[in-house]
Amino acid sequence: MTRLVRPVRMLVMWCPDWPVVAAGLAAGVPAHLPAAVFSANRVVACSAVARAAGVRRGMRRREAQSRCPELVVFTDDPGRDARLFEPVAAAVEQLVVGVEVVRPGLVAVPADGAAGYFGGESRLAELLVNQVSRDPGVECQVGVADGLFAATLAAHRSALVPRGASAEFLAPLPITELDQPGSERAELIDLLRRLGLRTLGAFAALPERDVLSRLGAAGLRAHRLACGRDERPPYRRRPPPELTATESFDPPLDRVDAAAFMAKALAARFHAGLAAHGLACTRLGIHATTEHGEELGRAWRCAEPLTPQGIADRVRWQFESWLRAGEGTRPTAGVAVLRLEPEEVVEGHSLQLGLWPGGSGGEHTPEADRAGRAMIHVQGLLGPDSVFTAVLEGGRGPAERVRLVPWGDRRTPSGDGAAPWPGRLPAPSPATVYERPLPASVTDAAGADVDITDRQRMTGAPCQVAVNGGGPRRVLAWAGPWPVQARWWAPGGDVDLARLQVVLAGAEPDEPDSALLLVWRANRSPLWTVEGVYD
Repeated sequence: MTRLVRPVRMLVMWCPDWPVVAAGLAAGVPAHLPAAVFSANRVVACSAVARAAGVRRGMRRREAQSRCPELVVFTDDPGRDARLFEPVAAAVEQLVVGVEVVRPGLVAVPADGAAGYFGGESRLAELLVNQVSRDPGVECQVGVADGLFAATLAAHRSALVPRGASAEFLAPLPITELDQPGSERAELIDLLRRLGLRTLGAFAALPERDVLSRLGAAGLRAHRLACGRDERPPYRRRPPPELTATESFDPPLDRVDAAAFMAKALAARFHAGLAAHGLACTRLGIHATTEHGEELGRAWRCAEPLTPQGIADRVRWQFESWLRAGEGTRPTAGVAVLRLEPEEVVEGHSLQLGLWPGGSGGEHTPEADRAGRAMIHVQGLLGPDSVFTAVLEGGRGPAERVRLVPWGDRRTPSGDGAAPWPGRLPAPSPATVYERPLPASVTDAAGADVDITDRQRMTGAPCQVAVNGGGPRRVLAWAGPWPVQARWWAPGGDVDLARLQVVLAGAEPDEPDSALLLVWRANRSPLWTVEGVYD
């Protein structure tokens, strides 16, 4: 069961169109000229002047230049964006502690402590805007809300959302707001629009169970955001200190390309150490010590658990900002020690083998390993109680014979599977077992309801079955009943439950036949229900 807590109160400072601003600063292009950043020949960011001329994100280069012939074209360079954003993050850090770089152009800080110190959230936002406008000299907007997603959208609108009102703030916003940079939700948003869900409020109104069954884990995470909740359930804790990865360099690193090369090996070792404990990092601390003893550090908050490549990328971006900073802010020597700290992790479990065994002697195929990593990834996103496997136990019916075990726990049966179970349903078991059985009616050739007597005999041969209020379907074959007696030792103990297997003809001539497992319960309405369906 998913545990829900109120999201943390967050303050987000956003520099609009940062990739374009950073590219313009690096190239010395005036801010009043229309400009856009392109990746794979498509617009990934554009300035306000370019948008006024009709340029939009995702547009092809030819179309963008046809709408705005004077458009200044820049190439996408995350390292440049991170390097030029470091002075902005440092300026924020002069006022508040706990600065987290979500991505270049966006920083987040917990709001409660700083707001209490400076006299309120409004006063804190004003101080931050003045600080960034004066020191690095860039424009920014500040928003405050419950949770990072709501605070980010509040920053886009320079809004201070009251505590507990994030859901109401998000409700009227368009569904396209889910498509934040790096989220890769374009296909999901297109599907939601085709389903008629135009606003975040309309999406949030859907039941969570229906969203998960129809849209999967990605849809569930987006649904949580639309509801004003955190993207992941709060299964987070501080990791043990031994998971920190440290590397010393001799000679010290003073070039970004050398640092990027070394970061790949360190990131792989760091990620492997977390995976061995069933953990995934969601907030990465990058700390360095230079040859002259200078201490450098920055925290990166991640929208999703980091892969080894994602860790290496953030280390490279951070070295870009450290080693290529301007005079007076650049370290006076190369980096002698680099330390990666998992400042926040999402719990999972170690890789569970044996679900899809291949070969002899218990060997495991690459497909099984990939499936296991996918299970751990889901747990990293949704928590340890999000993925289960089944263990066969003792019991009479198919539902009571299955025990769900969280992925990674020992799949050990309780040991009573071989015990005698009078009335146990013979093999095969139904492929689908309903959590809530469907109501049904069973009638004989005369149209009378079929019942079961005290002598465990049916009052008539089943001829027709109607399921869940649908039309009656002809019974082609049947087997049973398999009665289960309750309180047989007590005076008056009688048959309480019985199961019946039936094969039904298709409702239409072109529909296939189907096999059902029916359950009869004494003194219940309805008498019959559908417990499962056979393939």
